Amino acid sequence: MPRLLLLRHAKSSWLNPSLDDFDRPLNDRGRAAAPVMGMYMAREGFRPDHVLCSSSRRTRETLACVMPHFKGEETVAFRDDLYDSSEDTYLEIIREHGGNADSLLVVGHNPATRETARSLIAAGSRDLRARIDEKYPTASLAVIDFDVPGWADILPMSGRIKAFMRPRDLQMEDDPGL
Repeated sequence: MPRLLLLRHAKSSWLNPSLDDFDRPLNDRGRAAAPVMGMYMAREGFRPDHVLCSSSRRTRETLACVMPHFKGEETVAFRDDLYDSSEDTYLEIIREHGGNADSLLVVGHNPATRETARSLIAAGSRDLRARIDEKYPTASLAVIDFDVPGWADILPMSGRIKAFMRPRDLQMEDDPGL
Protein backbone atom coordinates (compact mmCIF):
# COMPACT_ATOMS: atom_id res chain seq x y z
CA MET A 1 0.00 0.00 0.00
CA PRO A 2 1.63 3.29 -1.07
CA ARG A 3 2.12 5.99 1.55
CA LEU A 4 2.54 9.63 0.53
CA LEU A 5 4.34 12.09 2.79
CA LEU A 6 3.58 15.67 1.73
CA LEU A 7 5.97 18.13 3.41
CA ARG A 8 5.72 21.84 2.84
CA HIS A 9 9.09 23.61 3.01
CA ALA A 10 10.03 25.24 6.31
CA LYS A 11 9.78 28.99 6.93
CA SER A 12 11.90 31.00 4.50
CA SER A 13 13.66 34.31 4.81
CA TRP A 14 12.57 37.57 3.25
CA LEU A 15 15.61 39.53 4.52
CA ASN A 16 17.05 40.03 1.05
CA PRO A 17 14.27 41.46 -1.16
CA SER A 18 16.55 41.39 -4.22
CA LEU A 19 16.69 37.55 -4.15
CA ASP A 20 14.53 35.72 -6.64
CA ASP A 21 11.77 33.77 -4.86
CA PHE A 22 13.33 30.48 -6.05
CA ASP A 23 16.59 31.36 -4.24
CA ARG A 24 15.19 32.33 -0.82
CA PRO A 25 16.87 30.39 2.04
CA LEU A 26 15.31 29.20 5.27
CA ASN A 27 15.17 31.65 8.15
CA ASP A 28 16.11 30.77 11.75
CA ARG A 29 12.62 29.56 12.53
CA GLY A 30 12.64 27.30 9.46
CA ARG A 31 16.08 25.90 10.32
CA ALA A 32 14.72 25.05 13.79
CA ALA A 33 11.40 23.55 12.64
CA ALA A 34 12.63 21.30 9.83
CA PRO A 35 14.80 18.99 11.98
CA VAL A 36 11.97 18.74 14.51
CA MET A 37 9.73 17.48 11.72
CA GLY A 38 12.46 15.03 10.69
CA MET A 39 12.63 13.70 14.26
CA TYR A 40 8.85 13.37 14.33
CA MET A 41 8.84 11.50 11.03
CA ALA A 42 11.50 9.07 12.25
CA ARG A 43 9.80 8.54 15.60
CA GLU A 44 6.46 7.77 13.94
CA GLY A 45 7.99 5.53 11.28
CA PHE A 46 7.20 7.97 8.45
CA ARG A 47 10.46 7.35 6.61
CA PRO A 48 10.51 7.57 2.82
CA ASP A 49 12.02 5.14 0.36
CA HIS A 50 12.11 7.83 -2.32
CA VAL A 51 12.05 11.63 -2.19
CA LEU A 52 10.84 14.09 -4.81
CA CYS A 53 11.95 17.59 -3.83
CA SER A 54 11.44 20.92 -5.50
CA SER A 55 14.78 22.30 -6.62
CA SER A 56 14.21 25.67 -4.92
CA ARG A 57 16.70 26.62 -2.22
CA ARG A 58 14.22 26.55 0.68
CA THR A 59 12.93 23.06 -0.19
CA ARG A 60 16.46 21.70 -0.60
CA GLU A 61 17.44 23.23 2.76
CA THR A 62 14.31 21.76 4.37
CA LEU A 63 15.18 18.34 3.02
CA ALA A 64 18.78 18.67 4.24
CA CYS A 65 17.44 19.28 7.76
CA VAL A 66 15.10 16.25 7.79
CA MET A 67 17.39 13.76 5.97
CA PRO A 68 19.67 13.01 8.95
CA HIS A 69 16.64 11.40 10.64
CA PHE A 70 16.04 8.89 7.84
CA LYS A 71 17.70 5.55 7.14
CA GLY A 72 20.06 6.94 4.54
CA GLU A 73 18.87 4.42 1.97
CA GLU A 74 16.28 6.61 0.27
CA THR A 75 16.76 7.93 -3.23
CA VAL A 76 16.30 11.64 -3.93
CA ALA A 77 15.28 13.46 -7.10
CA PHE A 78 15.23 17.26 -7.31
CA ARG A 79 12.57 18.52 -9.68
CA ASP A 80 12.10 21.99 -11.16
CA ASP A 81 8.48 21.15 -11.98
CA LEU A 82 7.53 21.00 -8.26
CA TYR A 83 8.20 24.74 -8.01
CA ASP A 84 5.30 27.06 -8.81
CA SER A 85 2.98 24.23 -9.88
CA SER A 86 -0.60 23.17 -9.27
CA GLU A 87 -2.01 20.12 -7.52
CA ASP A 88 -2.66 18.59 -10.95
CA THR A 89 1.06 18.80 -11.71
CA TYR A 90 1.94 17.37 -8.29
CA LEU A 91 -0.41 14.42 -8.82
CA GLU A 92 1.07 13.77 -12.27
CA ILE A 93 4.62 13.89 -10.87
CA ILE A 94 3.69 11.54 -8.00
CA ARG A 95 2.04 9.07 -10.37
CA GLU A 96 4.90 9.13 -12.88
CA HIS A 97 7.90 9.34 -10.56
CA GLY A 98 6.91 7.48 -7.39
CA GLY A 99 8.66 4.45 -8.78
CA ASN A 100 8.68 1.33 -6.62
CA ALA A 101 8.72 3.24 -3.34
CA ASP A 102 6.37 2.07 -0.63
CA SER A 103 6.72 5.47 1.02
CA LEU A 104 7.20 8.61 -1.07
CA LEU A 105 8.14 12.02 0.36
CA VAL A 106 7.31 15.11 -1.70
CA VAL A 107 8.88 18.35 -0.45
CA GLY A 108 7.09 21.24 -2.06
CA HIS A 109 5.30 24.55 -1.87
CA ASN A 110 1.89 25.96 -1.13
CA PRO A 111 -0.71 26.20 -2.45
CA ALA A 112 0.10 23.03 -4.43
CA THR A 113 1.05 20.94 -1.37
CA ARG A 114 -2.16 21.76 0.47
CA GLU A 115 -4.36 21.41 -2.59
CA THR A 116 -2.74 18.08 -3.47
CA ALA A 117 -3.51 16.78 0.02
CA ARG A 118 -7.09 18.07 -0.18
CA SER A 119 -7.64 16.56 -3.61
CA LEU A 120 -6.32 13.13 -2.62
CA ILE A 121 -7.91 12.62 0.81
CA ALA A 122 -11.32 10.95 0.84
CA ALA A 123 -11.28 9.18 4.19
CA GLY A 124 -9.82 9.29 7.66
CA SER A 125 -10.07 11.68 10.57
CA ARG A 126 -12.43 14.58 9.95
CA ASP A 127 -10.42 16.64 12.41
CA LEU A 128 -7.22 16.16 10.41
CA ARG A 129 -9.00 16.97 7.16
CA ALA A 130 -10.45 20.12 8.72
CA ARG A 131 -6.99 21.22 9.90
CA ILE A 132 -5.63 20.81 6.37
CA ASP A 133 -8.60 22.75 4.97
CA GLU A 134 -7.96 25.51 7.50
CA LYS A 135 -4.25 25.99 6.85
CA TYR A 136 -1.12 24.09 5.78
CA PRO A 137 1.66 26.01 7.55
CA THR A 138 5.33 25.87 6.66
CA ALA A 139 7.10 22.61 7.60
CA SER A 140 3.75 20.81 7.98
CA LEU A 141 3.43 17.17 7.00
CA ALA A 142 0.43 15.20 5.74
CA VAL A 143 0.65 11.41 5.64
CA ILE A 144 -1.78 9.80 3.20
CA ASP A 145 -2.25 6.06 2.65
CA PHE A 146 -3.67 4.51 -0.52
CA ASP A 147 -5.24 1.11 -1.06
CA VAL A 148 -3.93 0.69 -4.61
CA PRO A 149 -1.08 -1.38 -6.09
CA GLY A 150 1.20 1.50 -7.04
CA TRP A 151 1.69 5.20 -7.62
CA ALA A 152 0.33 5.08 -11.17
CA ASP A 153 -3.01 3.98 -9.70
CA ILE A 154 -3.42 7.02 -7.42
CA LEU A 155 -6.57 8.98 -8.21
CA PRO A 156 -8.15 12.07 -6.68
CA MET A 157 -10.19 11.25 -3.57
CA SER A 158 -8.53 7.83 -3.20
CA GLY A 159 -6.47 8.38 -0.06
CA ARG A 160 -6.92 8.08 3.69
CA ILE A 161 -5.32 10.67 5.96
CA LYS A 162 -3.07 8.96 8.50
CA ALA A 163 -1.52 12.04 10.13
CA PHE A 164 -1.19 15.79 9.78
CA MET A 165 1.45 17.45 11.89
CA ARG A 166 2.46 21.08 12.14
CA PRO A 167 5.64 22.22 13.90
CA ARG A 168 3.60 24.06 16.52
CA ASP A 169 1.81 20.79 17.37
CA LEU A 170 5.11 19.33 18.52
CA GLN A 171 5.97 20.55 21.95
CA MET A 172 9.47 21.92 21.92
CA GLU A 173 11.11 22.80 25.19
CA ASP A 174 13.74 25.02 23.59
CA ASP A 175 11.44 27.02 21.27
CA PRO A 176 7.68 26.78 21.90
CA GLY A 177 7.19 29.59 19.36
CA LEU A 178 7.54 27.24 16.39
